[in-house]
Order: sequence, then structure tokens, then C-alpha cells
Amino acid sequence: MVYMKKQKISDAVIHRLPRYYRYLDDLYNKGVVRISSHSLGDKMDITASQIRQDLSCFGEFGQQGYGYNVAELRAEIGHILGIDNDHKLIIIGAGHLGHALLQNFDFAKVGFHLDSAFDVSSALIGDEINGVTVRSMDELDDYVAQHHPTVAGLTVPCLIWTAFSRSTPWTWWC
Repeated sequence: MVYMKKQKISDAVIHRLPRYYRYLDDLYNKGVVRISSHSLGDKMDITASQIRQDLSCFGEFGQQGYGYNVAELRAEIGHILGIDNDHKLIIIGAGHLGHALLQNFDFAKVGFHLDSAFDVSSALIGDEINGVTVRSMDELDDYVAQHHPTVAGLTVPCLIWTAFSRSTPWTWWC
């Protein structure tokens, strides 16, 4: 377990963490055991010094001359990003974009439990897309009260969302 230092971490570092995770995940899935900051930097088009500086914000990783253990660094960055928290996710909007996400993205792999999507189209309600049931928007309030999702993925046009968000008591961050 790596213990994070208590310091303010720049937004730039925070924004690079998902990129680090994606590259490390790719390396992990290819069976790579160790990687140097130089090799990782070459792959990511970031200097080795920047990688070492970014990671030092979160603790001690790797060994000089030996590199980083890919599995351990991937797990630690995943923990920092909250990927191991199993967030409860719902998708609002199961049209083209929502359907594509439901069909093609492995939410569980990145720490999200997804079991429901919501839409206004009667043509979609009741469908199951990749194991996820599409429910009526009329069921949303009851579903949220009962299941307490922590994240909502919005895949609806802006005009529709603006009108909908004004009619709910929830807090939304956009």
C-alpha cells in the first residue's frame, strides 16, 4: 500500500492520471511486468522526469534503475482514481450514443456497476442492451430512491437535458 503525501496536487497531474491508467492497463493486459519511466514516457509522449514528478505526488513508486511494477502501479493509480470503488451507474438516454456505450463499453472494468438505463422512447423501454434494462424515465425517481446510484451518464441532447434538469430536485454538475 502506498500512502499519499499531503499536498495540493495540480489539475494537470490529476488530468494525466487516467492516461497513465489506460497505458498501464494496456501494458498489464499485454503481460508486461516492468516498465521504466523513460519507456512509459516514450509511449505517452511525456518526459520521464514528468512521469516521476507526477507519481511522486502520490507516494513512492518504482526503483531507480529497475522501473515500475506495472500491475502494482496500475492498481495504485486505479485506487487513486476510485476504480476499485464499484460506483453505481445509470445511463440517461438509450438512443444512439447511449446504446453504443451500453453495447461496447465495459463499465465494470473501470469500477462501475451498471444495471439500468432510462429513456423516454417507448420503442426502447423494456429492451435489454448487453444485460442492461432500458426503463422509462417515469421510473427514474423511484429507482434513484431505491438503488442510490452514485453516477449518471447523460447521453441526451442538451436542450432536452436543460428542460429535464430544471424539473428535478437533484443536484447536477455539468
